[in-house]
Amino acid sequence: MHADDSVVPGRPPAAAWTALRGSAARPRPVRTPRPPVRGGTGRARPPRRGPGGLRGLHLRAKRAWDRPLTAYYLVLGGSLLITVLGLVMVYSASQIKALQNGLAPSYFFRKQLLAAAIGTVLLLAAARTPVRLLRALAYPLLAVSVFLLCLVQVPGIGETINGNTNWISLGGPFQLQPSEFAKLALVLWGADLLARKQSKKLLTQWKHLLVPLVPVTFLLLGLIMLGGDMGTTVVLTVVLLGLLWVAGAPTRLFAGVFAVTAALAMLFIKTSANRMSRLECIGATDPGVNDQCWQAVHGIYALANGGWFGAGLGASVEKWGELPEPHTDFIFAITGEELGLAGTLSVLALFAALGYAGIRVAGRTEDPFVRYAAGGVTTWITAQAVVNIGAVLGLLPIAGVPLPLFSYGGSALLPTMFAIGLLIAFARDEPGARAALAMRQPGVRWKTMRRRVKKRPSGER
Repeated sequence: MHADDSVVPGRPPAAAWTALRGSAARPRPVRTPRPPVRGGTGRARPPRRGPGGLRGLHLRAKRAWDRPLTAYYLVLGGSLLITVLGLVMVYSASQIKALQNGLAPSYFFRKQLLAAAIGTVLLLAAARTPVRLLRALAYPLLAVSVFLLCLVQVPGIGETINGNTNWISLGGPFQLQPSEFAKLALVLWGADLLARKQSKKLLTQWKHLLVPLVPVTFLLLGLIMLGGDMGTTVVLTVVLLGLLWVAGAPTRLFAGVFAVTAALAMLFIKTSANRMSRLECIGATDPGVNDQCWQAVHGIYALANGGWFGAGLGASVEKWGELPEPHTDFIFAITGEELGLAGTLSVLALFAALGYAGIRVAGRTEDPFVRYAAGGVTTWITAQAVVNIGAVLGLLPIAGVPLPLFSYGGSALLPTMFAIGLLIAFARDEPGARAALAMRQPGVRWKTMRRRVKKRPSGER
C-alpha cells in the first residue's frame, strides 16, 4: 500500500485530497464588473426595491392598515388628539363669554380641564374593566339613568337652560345632564341584552329582537323629550338603529322602526315653534325675520372668515358676542375661523379614523357583547359628530348637541371618555393585538411570530 494511500482517522483518503487539489487548482474565471447602465443624464440607475409610485404607496398603506394594533392606536391617538385640541379651542372660544358673564377668562377652560382629568381616570378604568363586570354594570347603570331622568322633571330639582329642562344642579357651578349618561347606559344594556339573546339563538325571532330593547329605548326618549332635548333624542334613536343593524335585523323590520321614529320626530317638530324655526334655518344665508336664523348664519360667517388656514388661534371675530354658544354647540365654527379649512379637515379626519377603528373592532371580534358594544359606541360618537357638524355647516337643523370630546361640557365628556376606554379595551383584546402587545414586554425578544425567546444575562439562548 502506498504511503499516500494511508488512511488517517478524521482525514479523507488520498484520492479525495487529490480530487480536492485538482478542483482547487483549476483557474476560476475572473468576473469583470459591468459598467453601470446610464440614462440620458449620465447617472446610474438605482437598484429596484419593489413597486414604487402610487402602487407602492398603496401597498405600504394597506400593510399598515392590516396590522393588528392599527385599531388600538387609532382609538387611543385619535381620541387623545381630539380631546387636547378641544381643550385648546374651548380656552380660545370661551374667553369672551366668560368676561361677558363677569368671570375669569379661563373659567370654562379650568372646568373642562377638570372634567378631562376625571374622564381620563374613567377611561383608564374602562380600559381595565373585564367584560363580565361591564355586563354586570349594565342594568344598574340603566336604572340610575332612568331615575335621574325622572328626577330632572321634579320642580325645584331640574334646571332649565335655553328652554330645555335637562340638568340637575350639584351645587355651585357644577351641573349634571343625565341624558348624556343615558347614552352609555343604552349601549351597555342593549349590548348585554342582545348578546344573551344571541347565545340562546332568539334573535331570529322579531319579537325577541325588538322586545324589550325598543320599548325601553322609547321610555328613555320620552323622558328626554319631556325636557325638550330633541338633539339627544335623535342621537339615542340612531344608537338604537345601530344596535339593530349590528344585530342583523331584517331590512323590513329595520325600516319599520326607522319609519316609526321618523314619524314621532316629525310630530314633535310640528308641535314646537322653536323646532320648526330650526328646521327652516337649514341652508339659510340671512338671519331672517326676528333674527331666527342668527346662529346658523353666523356659524357660516365664521367658517367663511377662516379661509384656508384661519385667522390665527384666538383671533376669531364671531366669538365677540356675534355667535351664541361659541364654546359648546358651535365650537366647530370657531375652529374653522381660527384654524381655517386645514383645521376643520383635521378634526373631520380624526373623527373618521375613530369611526373606522370602532367598525373594525366590532367586525373582528368573536364576542357578541363586544361586537354590539363597540358598534353602539361607534354609532353614538359618529352620529353625534355628524349632527353637530352638520348643523354648523347648515346641512342639518341646530340640535343643540355638543361635538364629542371637543365641545365644552363635563356631563358630555365623562361618559364619552368612558366609552372610548371601552373601545380601547376591545381593540387591545383582539387575538392579533394581544400577541403584538405581548411582543413588547420588557425582557422578551421575538425572533418569529411563532416562538418567543427570553433574553439571558450572558446572551446565550
